[in-house]
Amino acid sequence: MNIDYLKSSKANNFFLLAGPCVIEGESMAMHIAEHIKNVTERLDIPYVFKGSFRKANRSRLDSFTGIGDEKALRILAKVRETFGLPVVSDVHSVEDVAMAADYIDIIQIPAFLCRQTELLVAAARTGKIVNVKKGQFLSPAAMKFVAEKITASGNPNVLLTERGTTFGYTDLIIDYRGIPQMREFGHPVILDITHSLQQPNQQSGVTGGMPSLIETVAKAGVAVGADGLFIETHPDPANAKSDGANMLRLDLLEELLEKLVKIRQAII
Repeated sequence: MNIDYLKSSKANNFFLLAGPCVIEGESMAMHIAEHIKNVTERLDIPYVFKGSFRKANRSRLDSFTGIGDEKALRILAKVRETFGLPVVSDVHSVEDVAMAADYIDIIQIPAFLCRQTELLVAAARTGKIVNVKKGQFLSPAAMKFVAEKITASGNPNVLLTERGTTFGYTDLIIDYRGIPQMREFGHPVILDITHSLQQPNQQSGVTGGMPSLIETVAKAGVAVGADGLFIETHPDPANAKSDGANMLRLDLLEELLEKLVKIRQAII
């Protein structure tokens, strides 16, 4: 996949990374991918299907982590082959990079791991696009050095993602100044809408969220110039196996994107 695909909209729209938090099964993944592909093609939004093949940072030991790495990766590959879509998934170790690289087009580095040099270098050496989520503990300015670890390893294909900053023990806040600040590094910047609305460290051991503010956060992100948006979505968030508290219901995505495209067209 060439990074120019993300800029291929003739209408100069933002690009979209969207899908379920974690791959729960083939039929669910195919349904979501087909639905979003139909919507984004109509709206001329470059689209990348997102799905984690494994969740490695759950709060509790008994939380769902996945259906098996190889099985989930094969489903991601089937989405790519069936619908002609690039796919993105996150990795948590150098070993993950080697395993996943043949199946995915964009390697995503989780926020908690964004400073792990060996992981960044391993991802860079695949030659694939590397999307790094800004740590909840980092300033936007600090992401310059994260990006440089990848480019200095011979890979210019970098994406940077804003996903909120720790605010107290159980909340996140978005500093929208960070989007134009990170764009100055010369790489596309994404706003992770749904994870920015997480409420972590709940006493129940299950992360909370504020999905009622998805539209508000998305509108603001487009308005300040985000190049791309990241949205986790599911047909039935209440019964999703991961991050259901902050995901967008799939049938609400089309109307939201229609509104966001109007804002984008108004500011370009």
